[in-house]
Formats: sequence, structure tokens, C-alpha cells
Amino acid sequence: MKLPTLFLSHGSPMFAVEPGLLGPLLGRLGHALPRPRAVLVLSPHWMGRRLEVTGAAAPDTVHDFGGFPRMLYELRYPAPGAPEVAAEVVAQLAHHRLQATVNPHNGLDHGAWVPLRYLYPGADVPVVQITQPSSPSPLALLELGQALAPLRERGILIVASGSMTHNLYEFRSAGGGDPYAQAFADWVWQRIGDGDLGALLDYRSQAPSAVRAHPTDEHFLPLYFAIGAAGEDWRSATRLEGGITYGVLSMDSFVFGVRLALEAVPQPVPA
Repeated sequence: MKLPTLFLSHGSPMFAVEPGLLGPLLGRLGHALPRPRAVLVLSPHWMGRRLEVTGAAAPDTVHDFGGFPRMLYELRYPAPGAPEVAAEVVAQLAHHRLQATVNPHNGLDHGAWVPLRYLYPGADVPVVQITQPSSPSPLALLELGQALAPLRERGILIVASGSMTHNLYEFRSAGGGDPYAQAFADWVWQRIGDGDLGALLDYRSQAPSAVRAHPTDEHFLPLYFAIGAAGEDWRSATRLEGGITYGVLSMDSFVFGVRLALEAVPQPVPA
């Protein structure tokens, strides 16, 4: 079984309680995919100079945000960890001369658990998280994903959580509504459809409103991790059109490695 890889936009923490367009699509996606042994997720909310992998048997739900309604801080995503998978990830990285260590204490940040609430609402698939390297280039994330690509054939679903657009100044100032976010998301999808990896790697120069969409690019870089982990299969992709929230946050997400017609997949009934 070779699983696809995912790039998921996690948007605002309010996505945890406001599913919008993307939440139901993720529910259908989780229903359509083969059940994985575990999920390996990368999120810009756990960044570091050293590569670490969570090794807790029962990772905490981390509420790493402030100023939101109280109900968000009461949410839990009690998915089990997978210490044996964490060790497998470390060994796979070592095979590519990338040093990583197991962190037995860290929990799952909201970039991990919020989208997973929709993908696997039963919290019954083990989850392991890996640090996103701080201040990397798109190529560095691509190569990190490539190093972990063989895990797809071992039943591990690789998820890169980020945001298709991420201008927090405009989000906080409620000055959105400009069509630039949609234009940026459409440009990315067109380049994926063309198989134009060179243009994607050079997105900051070539994409429309790239710097406005990402004043800093830590939330866009996970895209390259997902592409790298998909290997040559990345050209076979599915777009999850998540719409625009708060006028500026595109929730578009992608499945790499398979083309799916999710509208034909029944929406799972909540437990």
C-alpha cells in the first residue's frame, strides 16, 4: 500500500469549530483513503534548528494560540502516539544522513490536531509530529520530504499542515476581501497541474501577490515537504477547494499521489 501525501491549510484556530468548505472535504478524504498505520505531520507551529520527532505514547493537545473563545481551549484530540513509528522516522532520516532525535514530551500543536479533527474525527489513528526546520528554503523542505518518501509504502500518511495564504496583518485588521488570495491559490494549482516544480520553487518571484500572500513563508513551505514526500507521484494531484475565510486566508489543500472525486464519497456520519 502506497499512501498519498497531503498539504492541508489549517487557517485560523477557529477552523477547529468552523468547518467551512474544507472540513467536510477532509471528512470525505479520511473516509476515502486506505487506513494508515500512523500519521506523520509537519507544522510551522513546531519549528527548530534540530530535527525532532514526537515520541509520547499519549501526546497532549497543545493550545498554542491566544485571544480566541474559551471553547477552543477545552477541545482535545486524544489520538495515541506511536513511539515505534517515531523511531522508524529517525532511522529513515539517518539513512539520508539527516540527524533527528525523539522528543518524548512534546504534544501536538494546533497545526496538527485541528485539521486532523476533520480527517480522523475519532482520533483513532496514531499521530507523530516532526519539527519544521527553521529558516529553510523551499528546496530544503522538498529534500526533507524526499528523504521520508519511503514511509508511504509502510502505511504512514505524511501530512504537511500550513496555509495557502497567510497574511496575519490583513486577517487581524479585517481588511480582507481582495481577490489576490484566490489568484495566488489558482496560480499554485495551475503550476501543480503543469508539473512545473521550477516555478513552484521560485514562487516568490513568479506567483501573483506572493509576498502579500506570505509576508513570511513558513506557512507555505510545508507544501514542498508534501511534494517531496510524494516523489514522482506528485504530478497526480487532487485539489480540495476550501474557499477563502476572513477574506484573506485561502483554505485550498492538496492530495499528492492520487486523483480523487471526493464529491462521490459519502460524508461520514459523526459518531
